[in-house]
Amino acid sequence: MKVVTAQEMRDIDKKTIEGLGIAGYVLMERAGGAVAFKIRELFEKRKVIVLAGGGNNGGDGIVAARELYNLGWNARVLLLAREERLSHDCGEQYAIAGKIGVPVEFRERVTAGDLHGAIVVDALLGTGLHKDVEGSMADTIRFLNGSHAPVVSVDIPSGISSDTGHVMGVAVRAGYTVTFGLPKRGHVLYPGADYTGRLFIENIGFPASLLDSDDLRVELPERLFISSLVPERKRYSHKGSYGHVLIVAGSRGKTGAAFMAAKSCLRAGAGLVTIGVPESLFDVFQSRVTEEMTLSLPDRGDGSLSSLAAEVIFGFLSERADVLCIGPGIGVSGETERLLEELLRNSKRPVVIDADGLNSIRDPSAMKDSKVPLILTPHPGEMARLLKGGTEQKIIKKVEGDRISVALDFSVGTGTCLVLKGVPTVIAGPEGRAFVNPTGNPGMATGGAGDVLTGMIASFLGQGLRPLHAAVLGVYMHGLAGDLAAGDKGEHSLIASDIIDALPEAFKELQGKEDD
Repeated sequence: MKVVTAQEMRDIDKKTIEGLGIAGYVLMERAGGAVAFKIRELFEKRKVIVLAGGGNNGGDGIVAARELYNLGWNARVLLLAREERLSHDCGEQYAIAGKIGVPVEFRERVTAGDLHGAIVVDALLGTGLHKDVEGSMADTIRFLNGSHAPVVSVDIPSGISSDTGHVMGVAVRAGYTVTFGLPKRGHVLYPGADYTGRLFIENIGFPASLLDSDDLRVELPERLFISSLVPERKRYSHKGSYGHVLIVAGSRGKTGAAFMAAKSCLRAGAGLVTIGVPESLFDVFQSRVTEEMTLSLPDRGDGSLSSLAAEVIFGFLSERADVLCIGPGIGVSGETERLLEELLRNSKRPVVIDADGLNSIRDPSAMKDSKVPLILTPHPGEMARLLKGGTEQKIIKKVEGDRISVALDFSVGTGTCLVLKGVPTVIAGPEGRAFVNPTGNPGMATGGAGDVLTGMIASFLGQGLRPLHAAVLGVYMHGLAGDLAAGDKGEHSLIASDIIDALPEAFKELQGKEDD
């Protein structure tokens, strides 16, 4: 399912109205009717108060009140706008409501008596908000949030930016949101996602060709699509059919990262996994591996890699491996920086880079010069170090301020596939397409979870998936396994190895169910 900006949704509105001849007031009727229907579905018959602004969002709310009133509900509208400032369609709906007898009052303030025992419909501001909410409108929203009344927001909680999920000064905390056509970015980006509550997406007459247009480049991956990405396990096959991944990882004190990446790579279906390790730690690794193989790499004598490892890595990739995965636990030094530059510029196999591998990239041009697909998996701090151009905290704020745009700009600009980890994780491809991942939970904020993800993405890449699809499937499955593990262990007790252990169940659940 596509995820849109406010402008993209306005364009869909315009094309529906002008291209198909469906009048704007017809869409408003359907929108308000959808809200009323959802309220009847969610609640027993009771008092309903619609808090309406003067724009089209307010018009949707008035229609909802009218529909409920006609069905015998105690529904009334409080219009927090001046009559002369109502939009054309909102004004039309106000006039119709008055003729039918729906109680409508113009107000500047809302009282406790208004909200007592009521379901509140938030139809104040909608998706067109572009500045902070102030004055009496801000006071109303604060009062509503403090009332503990159940709130159903129309299209998006008032005060949330449709494009970034930012709180624009103050915002309504909804228990439910009914949106139209497609989810907006502000529904899935935080903190907007927290304010949205349970999201319902209603098609009010937009043609499918507009809702699934290739011009819309951001998607929320659904289960059926994800299921289609899972590599087929053919009966007539062998371990070589499912890829050989070389994972260059680990250093003194950080051996666990290598083992978790390798184990998750195997659990995600890779046929063969070799761990490339510093030669002075080879015996440590050799004594602990079971299904994995090991490759001794030149080091500096202190358990960290030497830049001379590049020659050995290239030889192994040329003769045996299909994918290179590098970074978990390798440390950062002048040697790793030289190693990464050499690998980026000269590898003949796709490369997945995480953790210290990302922190060792000092020359961004090396990514552009790469002759093979690159998948980068930074968290915000690592992303800030890749972007440069200011203090780390300032860049992190920029990253978190608009995760989708930052990811897309970087991916397109560098020609890489980017997995911007966080809440939510955003996956972007160099052709300008992005996915916002819906799975995962706070229990996954634990050491080693990123190493597990890296191994999974490398595994799917080795099994033949395109880089963007390998990344999308890896992130979705990682989150799904984390959700299953949290259901068993709880979020507080979740550790990275629990995610690996839950992968078999995640595969079974994904392949056994489709979207409702």
